[in-house]
Amino acid sequence: MALIVQKFGGTSVGNPERILNVARRVIETQSQGNQVVVVVSAMSGVTDNLIKLARDVSPNPSEREMDVLLATGEQTTIALTAMAIAGLGKKAVSLTGAQAGIVTSETHTKAKIATISPERVLEALEEGNIVIIAGFQGETAEGSITTLGRGGSDLTAIAISAAIKADLCQIFTDVDGVYTCDPRIVKNASKIQEISYDEMLEMASSGSKVMQSRSVEFAKKFGVTFEVRSSFNYNPGTIVKEETESMEAVVVRGVSIEKNQAKVTISHVPDKPGTAARIFTTLATSGVIIDMIVQNVSVEGSTDISFTLSKDELPKAKAALEPVVKEVGASALHSQDGIAKLSIVGIGMRSHSGVAAKLFESLSAGSINIQMISTSEIKTAVIIEEGRIAEAANLVHEAFHLGQASA
Repeated sequence: MALIVQKFGGTSVGNPERILNVARRVIETQSQGNQVVVVVSAMSGVTDNLIKLARDVSPNPSEREMDVLLATGEQTTIALTAMAIAGLGKKAVSLTGAQAGIVTSETHTKAKIATISPERVLEALEEGNIVIIAGFQGETAEGSITTLGRGGSDLTAIAISAAIKADLCQIFTDVDGVYTCDPRIVKNASKIQEISYDEMLEMASSGSKVMQSRSVEFAKKFGVTFEVRSSFNYNPGTIVKEETESMEAVVVRGVSIEKNQAKVTISHVPDKPGTAARIFTTLATSGVIIDMIVQNVSVEGSTDISFTLSKDELPKAKAALEPVVKEVGASALHSQDGIAKLSIVGIGMRSHSGVAAKLFESLSAGSINIQMISTSEIKTAVIIEEGRIAEAANLVHEAFHLGQASA
């Protein structure tokens, strides 16, 4: 007998018919002799509708009350899923995040999981139930409802798997697994059979939308191997796990792209201690998340500092930096949108040379100009014109032969 955690996202439980399909699939898993815990998201569209309702009654609702409201989306789904399972003749019990023992920090709308006390979950399993847990939520030590932010249901599934020492965690979604690139952009992208936590983290941070980084980080920290697979078919998915020696044979695992990026350049920044700290502390205080940073070589006592960020955060970044530019004695602040980031990721890059050269050659062959370059041990990222990102992705994907069967 195995203890299995299965997570189903919003599209997988998007209507009564799909909830029934989930119920049948879960029952099938139990009928194979397994104990099953199911984590579900709100039905697709429900969270957006709840947010709209909040805005209709208050232009600036409190984060505490937003958590109380948004948590009802997942609570609706757990009840309906438990009803569907019961209607098919099997025992099921639904639990909110709090009832499942998930205790979080006190930060509303993006709380972090502090501890999990899964006794109630384990007791329900021993009684022969399929346990349905609301994803995306928990409660503070004082008993206030909290939500976990983007990717919260995935995080719930990974965390519950760690807490109950599950034998398997399956993340069911609307895609077959993790691909070498977005199949909508690169038509011959191939599904990756297995990928390391570090590669998955880099792909998530570089634009891959399959999993949020924080869920993968949690899985890596607690050693939770999980599978990303489709809820609409029975095809094997992608296994995400600790790296093995055989994984290094694949030099580049995948290509990620991220659109809607912007670049900010501060010109002639005085090259003296504390200046960069002043600039980036201001951005951090304003809540602006920075991605790539490049500083030019100092010439005659000054340098240029460039960084990228989401285009949506550009107005906030400019407003925060304009007084700082004058304060530190820089000459000007320039901004540019209409750019995108392309990244290649693979743990094999640690032990193989010429990877960056091949990336640059493939872009050069398409006359695609590189505006910025950033590297890490297992990733090389470039900034290019957004209008050419699809062309660039296809060129790079072909250069590294990623359309072939991937390990």
